[in-house]
Amino acid sequence: MAVKEKYQEVLALGEALNVQNGDVQVESGQLKVWGTANTQYEKNLIWDKIKEIGGENPTDIMADIKVADESVYHRHVVKSGETLGKIAKHYYKDAMKYKEIFAANTDILKNPDLIYPDQELIIPNL
Repeated sequence: MAVKEKYQEVLALGEALNVQNGDVQVESGQLKVWGTANTQYEKNLIWDKIKEIGGENPTDIMADIKVADESVYHRHVVKSGETLGKIAKHYYKDAMKYKEIFAANTDILKNPDLIYPDQELIIPNL
């Protein structure tokens, strides 16, 4: 299997995440990819996909992914039925980190139990 085909899911994910200034080259059997993800969370998603396909330290891919907005971990649009605890569990694997999300959004949230669909929340860097 050609290296570009092997990592096609990574390339598709980058496209779905709207990675900017992206480029892909194959040199001597190694896939070289680079671009700028919107947030650290999106960069992590790309790296997780690379490791899922190529293992913990793949040698057949070189990725240089930059982050456009380093001031936040991510920006999350609330969906119906979500709570700050569910959102914290998704991003941090710890529902109790909802307090950090609440603290980062006190300009739009007055109560951690009251969030509404379509609100854009800052998911802070921890």
